[in-house]
Parts: sequence; C-alpha cells; structure tokens
Amino acid sequence: MFEFQQYLGFLLFLTILTIGFWLMIFLVGFVQYWLGGSIIELIKEKRNKNKDDKGE
Repeated sequence: MFEFQQYLGFLLFLTILTIGFWLMIFLVGFVQYWLGGSIIELIKEKRNKNKDDKGE
C-alpha cells in the first residue's frame, strides 16, 4: 500500500494540477473578455470617425 509521504505527494500533485486548471480557465475567459471589449471599442471609434468625415 501507499505510505503517508506518497499520499501527501499525490495530494500535492492534484492540488497543483487543479489550481493550474482553474487558472487557465480564468485567464482564457479574461483574455476573451479583454479582446472582445477592445474590438468593440475599435469598431465604435471607426464608426464615429466615419460619421465625422461624412458630416463635414
């Protein structure tokens, strides 16, 4: 059977793996949110620039 140190090593491995997994999901979601917001702002700026050019 397993010794106590091997059990602690396995739990440490699972903890690090789980933390990395959730960190990856958080970062992917944050990057998508960031890129989406910047693209929307870029489109708004282009629309306003086109409106200003047509108004003159």
